[in-house]
Amino acid sequence: MNQKRHSKTTASQEAAKTRALINDLVRIVQILDDAIKSEEELAGVFDPAQAKYPMHARKLAARRKNLIDTIATLSSGEKTAPHEK
Repeated sequence: MNQKRHSKTTASQEAAKTRALINDLVRIVQILDDAIKSEEELAGVFDPAQAKYPMHARKLAARRKNLIDTIATLSSGEKTAPHEK
């Protein structure tokens, strides 16, 4: 019985840590969005397909995409994780 209670506590603690990580990553994505917009405004180029699009904005956009993919993976794992009874 004590083992079950410990498992539930551990699972809920892990879920809370995962939610906190997701929230932190969402905030970082928002910061990256702002930084990309600033770079675009500074260069006066808003289309990534243009040759003059800022390289720093491209790198930030790649990082943002990776974080969004990570958020999606963590979110789906959190929803599909088996709950111990």
